[in-house]
Amino acid sequence: MKRLHVHVAVRNLDASIRFYSQLFAAEPAVRKPDYAKWMLEDPRVNFAISQRDLKPGVHELGIQAESREELQDLYARLRRIDRPVLEEGATTCCYAHSEKSWIEDPQGQQWEIFLTTGESTVYGHDAARADLVKAEESPCCAPSCCSSRAA
Repeated sequence: MKRLHVHVAVRNLDASIRFYSQLFAAEPAVRKPDYAKWMLEDPRVNFAISQRDLKPGVHELGIQAESREELQDLYARLRRIDRPVLEEGATTCCYAHSEKSWIEDPQGQQWEIFLTTGESTVYGHDAARADLVKAEESPCCAPSCCSSRAA
């Protein structure tokens, strides 16, 4: 079963963790110095916050697949949409290894389609920022977290 993904950039991580923990009646499943994530079942959502020099507010939206079959179904949906798709592939982002692609809606909101394949001890690779700048200049979307393709 797929899960909605919402990532919000925040100014104060500790205050935001307290707020969302109370709102969701649950503690984060993942807690790092600059990041927290709740894997909620009701509502079924992967809700993440981070304090990483981003403008506060909704950072990205996405759909997280829970199997390769679901991921392939989601990728097929992306191919049927008449918009450019950025196929990022294997990457490290948000303290996780994953496979993902990106698409923008008609207003420019980035949507991430992904499957998490494991945990990581690092948020992502800042060296990929140069790739992101190039991608932002393209007609498609750019992945908004500091990730890079796996070597």
